[in-house]
Amino acid sequence: MSDSSPLPPVRLHPEAELARDALSTPLLSRAARLARWVGPDTRVDAGGGLVEEQLPAAAEALGLTGDDAAAFASEAWRIAVDAGLVEIADEEAGTVTAGEDLALLTGGAPHDVLAVWLAALETVVADAAVPDLDELMDAMDEGGEVDFSRLDWDPEGEAEFLDGVLGNLYLLTANEDGPGDGPVPLPALAASMIVPGDMGEPTNDVLEQVSDAMMRLDDQFRLLEPIGLVAYQPVDEALLADPEEEPAAAPVDETDVSRYGMVRLTPLGLYGLRARLLESGFEAPAVGELADKGADVLLDGSAAYGPRAARAETEQWLDRREPLPAARELLAAARGSDAGAPLRRLRCQEALALVGAPAEPAVREVLDDPELGGLARVWLTELGAADVPAPSEDLVFWLTIDTLAAQLGSEGDSEEFQALVEGLAGGHSGFFAAAWRVDHPATPEVLEAMGRLHPDKRIAKEARKAAFKARSQQSG
Repeated sequence: MSDSSPLPPVRLHPEAELARDALSTPLLSRAARLARWVGPDTRVDAGGGLVEEQLPAAAEALGLTGDDAAAFASEAWRIAVDAGLVEIADEEAGTVTAGEDLALLTGGAPHDVLAVWLAALETVVADAAVPDLDELMDAMDEGGEVDFSRLDWDPEGEAEFLDGVLGNLYLLTANEDGPGDGPVPLPALAASMIVPGDMGEPTNDVLEQVSDAMMRLDDQFRLLEPIGLVAYQPVDEALLADPEEEPAAAPVDETDVSRYGMVRLTPLGLYGLRARLLESGFEAPAVGELADKGADVLLDGSAAYGPRAARAETEQWLDRREPLPAARELLAAARGSDAGAPLRRLRCQEALALVGAPAEPAVREVLDDPELGGLARVWLTELGAADVPAPSEDLVFWLTIDTLAAQLGSEGDSEEFQALVEGLAGGHSGFFAAAWRVDHPATPEVLEAMGRLHPDKRIAKEARKAAFKARSQQSG
């Protein structure tokens, strides 16, 4: 991902709902309980962790039992310290007190609760990029210190890898063509980081790298689930067993992709990753951010949105305004001869469709406008209005170029745009002879695109000639 390009907009759940989700996550709720458990006899070591002899009491306070109880209690304590729920009162004595942020979990606004959760999330993400305990034990030298040279571990590279995976998961969730709220197969997510985009059939070496990445991600997502970032279905243990040492109790269906791990971002996770992306300098829009802006900001800001996100953004914008004044503001903002103007007019037409009949007076006011008259006629006709004046031939061609320019700006060289080009060129034999004369800033660009995309070489050549004439006319 490039931090210079805006990401697809996401639809966030209300902060009050997200705050409730945050408070109910296992890790944050345990950390809060430990912070309330803290007393005058609570002691920490030099690193800020609970002294070993107090871990059983901490585990008991959390209602934890079993071999991992002390480890879970220790983890919850680290979250409490890093999230500001407890504070070390005296480093030399190793005493602690409840932190100021603990009160935010019960008396703060939803945004305050989420700020505490985000601090906890950073700790968990950092932990997920660290080798597991077994690997660290294997790398210990005779003095009990970890010899990092014996670990196949690049701290910076591992953190970047996990950030990249989470970024791709965010993109898949936000993209209108992605799974949305549905789960993503772990092999696909691992492959998105390993397999080059231009590679046809992956080599055995690449497939082995994908398999290794899956195993790393399996461990990491198990760590990230308790903080509420993801919902994760782990890799089926039967797939990891050595068939010679541990014969499967039942046949393994290797075609069932869900057995290789499935992960999805939770609504809270989507909020958390967006916050991290914003902090890292990415432009990560959220639906609803433009609702209190002017129509010019709405039309330009939603220009790159997918159809569903653009509609949702526009609906929220319209909900705050009276229909007729809103229609007039939209039409005024749709004017212009800049490169973004055609797409603004397309978004304006879509917004007016949401306004419906109350917008008719505003639309009739622009029937004679050279830039909006064609849009107005199309909109009134679709509304079923009476007395819609017929457009001149010049207006029809201008509107055609404007519409194609908007589609090109929205979709690029898509299959849909190519189909539109083929239908237009095939349905009008003299199109290019007239089109190059159209006094529209985007005429050369549109004709060049038609020449680039039309499969018929003769027609494509006509389009390129027309584009040359149009560019010569504009430059002259």
